[in-house]
Amino acid sequence: MQKGTKNVSADGFAINEKVPKKDKNKYAKRKKKPKKLINIIFSQKTTIILLLLLQFLQLFLVVRFFNENYTYFSIVFQTMSIAVAIYILNTEKNPAYKLAWIVPLLVVPFFTTVLYILLSNQPHKIKISKMYANKLAETSRLMEQDEELMKEIKREDKELYRLATYLDDCAGFPIYRSGGAQYFPLGEDKFAVMTEKLRQAQRFILMEYFIIDDGEMWGEIMDILTAKAKSGVEVRILCDGMGSQFTIPAKDIKELKSAGARFLIFNKFRPMISTIQNNRDHRKILVIDGNVGFCGGINIADEYINRRLRFGHWKDTAVMICGQAVWNLTMMFMQMWEVTSGERTDYDKYRPDSQGEECEEGFVIPYADSPLDEEKVGRMVYLHMINTAKKYLYITTPYFIPDFEIITALELAAKSGVDVRIVTPHIPDKWYIHCITRSYYRELLDMGIGVYEYVPGFVHAKNFLSDDSRAAVGTINLDYRSLYLHFECAVFMQDTPCIKDIKADFEDLFKEKCHKITMEDVRNISFMSRFASVILRMFAPLL
Repeated sequence: MQKGTKNVSADGFAINEKVPKKDKNKYAKRKKKPKKLINIIFSQKTTIILLLLLQFLQLFLVVRFFNENYTYFSIVFQTMSIAVAIYILNTEKNPAYKLAWIVPLLVVPFFTTVLYILLSNQPHKIKISKMYANKLAETSRLMEQDEELMKEIKREDKELYRLATYLDDCAGFPIYRSGGAQYFPLGEDKFAVMTEKLRQAQRFILMEYFIIDDGEMWGEIMDILTAKAKSGVEVRILCDGMGSQFTIPAKDIKELKSAGARFLIFNKFRPMISTIQNNRDHRKILVIDGNVGFCGGINIADEYINRRLRFGHWKDTAVMICGQAVWNLTMMFMQMWEVTSGERTDYDKYRPDSQGEECEEGFVIPYADSPLDEEKVGRMVYLHMINTAKKYLYITTPYFIPDFEIITALELAAKSGVDVRIVTPHIPDKWYIHCITRSYYRELLDMGIGVYEYVPGFVHAKNFLSDDSRAAVGTINLDYRSLYLHFECAVFMQDTPCIKDIKADFEDLFKEKCHKITMEDVRNISFMSRFASVILRMFAPLL
């Protein structure tokens, strides 16, 4: 987009007058059409949501009835409310998470008390947590670190050694020499290479995505997967029960299974009050023959490759890695698959059989984060990158709802002379999240942090880049859901040649496609938006 295409909207922020034209191809017939109101009302998704609301209403009415009609219960509930508040304050949870529960306890103490106790003691989540922990322990022997490589890194780069030690010891993901890494600045770029690599698959294809949605993108991928499965290539597809449960046509799943592919849904969305419903598989992983792996923010849906325009131009990114480091992505997939299916796998069948297309300089660490343990891996890597940046730190994130430690680290970096810049969307996909994101702008500007909005539309990329040498590309947003509640993944890279491409992408954003936020822009934010953000920020950890 050229600078001449910018305009100014009513709220004082720059907007884009032009939108890209939609491409047409043989898969256009799969393009999604708006659902009719009658179909929405009687859909499975609507039914599940209504059943959940009915459960909350029933719980509220029962608690209210006993509280109003039996003095004894009122005393019990008051005592329990105080006890729960004291318990929450003494947990090791994030302070903002505690506040999000304390406020409802003050407003509706009886209902909140019962709800908290109910959500904190759920056998199903405890069972899944144990299964996942046992699986990680069982497979840890397959994720051995090259000690000679670590000795070399310790001699040459103490900061990289510290991060590699943390990811190996606390998360179980070793560091590798780069066997090749390619950065994709747009979903369209990844899709072109992704389909090419899928057609080249000889042994197996492993796909794990938060969203798989019917449309042109899925239609082309499905045709390739079906053909590959029929030819004897092992095809496994794992998708999230909330992100994908209502979006993949049943006939497509049936066709894939008939061709020999295997299909699983992780944590199906059910009409029951349960905290496990919060723990979504937000990862995007594609592994081909163990030698090529993809990771990033791009789901399987037409908006991610701009075949469907929902929120203006969709800016998303991904990275493809080759060689031995792909093993980390393979193991992430297999661990989740086995927890979901209860199966056991002969892991050696899925090891890489090459050193990469071309041995490159630099190092890579594909890593994952789980909400079922106390180790917040994604958050720790981001904090490490913030705290070790010396010249600059560039960030793209669709949702900026940081916890106290991250905002403090960003403040320290900016006030220590580091050029910190954050890119967020101009056109949001969720108004309430964007409202919270914009509420941080004044605070960030006061710290000396540059804030930019992606003028053409929605930026979904989750990138960190610092000092021309380090980058992280993955699925991890700067919000509580990604940092605390979701299964996530990313690839950390140091000194790989593709980092220059990430830098060029950021420079293009700053020069051509973003509007730099000023205090005047902040003052132009509407009163209603500011008022809503005051309320929403209190409950941000629960959104």
